[in-house]
Amino acid sequence: MKPQDIKNKLKNGGKVFGTMINFIEGVRWAGAFSSKALDYVIIDAEHGSYSRGEIASMVSAGQGIGLTVIVRVADPDPTLVAIALDSKADGVLVPYCEDVETIQRCAWKTYLHPLKGKAFEDVLSSGKYPSEKTKDYLHKKNGHKIFIVGIESITAVNDLDNLISKGPIDGVFVGPNDLSTSMGIPDELENKDYIEALTKIINVSESHNIPVMVHGFTPERTLKTMELGARFVLHSSDGGMITQSIDREFNSIREEKVEDTNSEAI
Repeated sequence: MKPQDIKNKLKNGGKVFGTMINFIEGVRWAGAFSSKALDYVIIDAEHGSYSRGEIASMVSAGQGIGLTVIVRVADPDPTLVAIALDSKADGVLVPYCEDVETIQRCAWKTYLHPLKGKAFEDVLSSGKYPSEKTKDYLHKKNGHKIFIVGIESITAVNDLDNLISKGPIDGVFVGPNDLSTSMGIPDELENKDYIEALTKIINVSESHNIPVMVHGFTPERTLKTMELGARFVLHSSDGGMITQSIDREFNSIREEKVEDTNSEAI
């Protein structure tokens, strides 16, 4: 699915479906992920060990099979956002945000790149562009881009309405491990306090017409978040699905069954 189609579908209340790439290297992964069941993928430059060159090649490979390709950067840093955009990514996921100014700078970097310096600051402070021609150029260049902000701590949850009300945001991402750990209940994803926090994130975000993406690693977990209202559906990862497939396939042929391997959503 093209990025503008994803934005339109989400804006109209629909759902889109994708997964995370943080294990497989090179470009041959694209052949295995050409299923029409996928609308997008996220290349993980936060926990994955990919170089800039590898990311650019992976972005091109994913786009070549019709997927929207988003890059999760390592930190909420506008410079890293620019680097992801230089790889020709269709969008950026900025993790673990707790500060309004940081979110605004990362969001506007997504839509104003390659504008920088005083010209960038002028747009942020007053909406003044160097010219109408520049404004039109940047809109045509970046208007289809997708910006996703990571709300992954209880600090961010408690300030959520403020954090997401001032920037051009296309999605809110929740990493269950980070969020539950910040709450003092690491990986207790059935804990009522975690469920309440997740419900709050979804309800507040939807009140701004911003869809929520919760990383789920089992169909049951992903369906649970969808029942709560998550529409920017992020299910499993390349490594997680390989592990689960090995468990499933070999347990179907082994006489002595093995326990399923646990995977974490990060």
